[in-house]
Amino acid sequence: MQYRSAATVPTREERRWQHFEANKQMHAVRKKIKRNRKDKRVRRKEWIPENLDDLDALDALPQLERVVPLGERERRESMMSAALASLQEDRSCEDETPPSPQPPGQSGVVVEVSSGLCRVDVNGRSQLCSLRGSLSAEDTGLTNVVAVGDDVMVSSNGTDRGVVEAVLPRRSALVRPDVFRSHLSQVIVANAEQLLVVASWREPAIWFELVDRYLIAAQRNGLAPLICVNKIDLVQDMAACQRALQPHRDLGFRVLFTSALTGQGVDELRDVLHGNTTVLAGLSGVGKSSLLTAVQPDLDLRTGRVSDQSNEGRHVTTQATMLRLKGGGYVVDTPGIREFGLGGLHQGELVQYFPEICALQPQCRFSNCLHIHEPGCAVQMAVQDGAVAATRYHSYVKIHSDLAS
Repeated sequence: MQYRSAATVPTREERRWQHFEANKQMHAVRKKIKRNRKDKRVRRKEWIPENLDDLDALDALPQLERVVPLGERERRESMMSAALASLQEDRSCEDETPPSPQPPGQSGVVVEVSSGLCRVDVNGRSQLCSLRGSLSAEDTGLTNVVAVGDDVMVSSNGTDRGVVEAVLPRRSALVRPDVFRSHLSQVIVANAEQLLVVASWREPAIWFELVDRYLIAAQRNGLAPLICVNKIDLVQDMAACQRALQPHRDLGFRVLFTSALTGQGVDELRDVLHGNTTVLAGLSGVGKSSLLTAVQPDLDLRTGRVSDQSNEGRHVTTQATMLRLKGGGYVVDTPGIREFGLGGLHQGELVQYFPEICALQPQCRFSNCLHIHEPGCAVQMAVQDGAVAATRYHSYVKIHSDLAS
């Protein structure tokens, strides 16, 4: 008689534990499935050897594997599968967030924002609205509840003034760090599709660092970036102007050359604005409002002269304002600013927005080269050789010094 190894034959305690676990699982299944119960029958145990210590009985255990009829076992397996599927369905239903009720009122677009109030375009009609007291920017990391371009739900309170009941989810947002609380951010414009960075060749002179900051902000916030060089009527050497912007054109940025005074390039700008929601941004005095007036004269925007002493523009637009264009689309005229921070961007991420620098990084002597003062830097050598534009490299260095490590 051949004896089996003790490692392959369950002990009496193991058999009892397996039996206990099987009963426990079946009990859980019965709690999930309602079925007609039949009269309880006494469980037959003839299949269990009376003396498990008897080696001959242990030899017979493999032949006793089918302890219940085939049909009964299949029924139990189907019950188990159905129970597991039911449990999985219950869990998925618990994970699904129930749809939130639709806020009351009519839908509209915020076209202007002031302290505690905003103006909303509701079906082509401008309505002054206050904000519902339950709306708060607390715990959002933002300083403002609503911004120009927000889709909102507005209800009427029985007067000419409406109430903003809810701010709908934003598709995009142009954001910058708050001036006084750097750990918070301010939404300048919401739900725009493209950002038109307006600069002037002269009066004030073009500032490439600010242009590049806006380009980075557009890419980080899901906006299509465009560059507009205005006041080309003041350009004495147009070839030099075009060469200065060629690095940006080589990177795929579209560059427009316009003059609000002569009308040059205004038709091309009008085509760019048509059917889109576009944010105009740039230094004060570059002629954003003048350009919009050239595109659509009845917009009646205020314009101002450049300061003779500082050669910098005056702040004519004091807050972001959304304007509807006759040909379709909106434009958002933003206040001219002299600084634009890039909150949330770290030094190690900056190179991603300078692809001409990023492409040379593998050629540097050090893998962690910052491309600023390290020896054997391929980027610095490319700048000296003219392969990388000095204006772009200068923007990289200046922005890098302002970002958190």
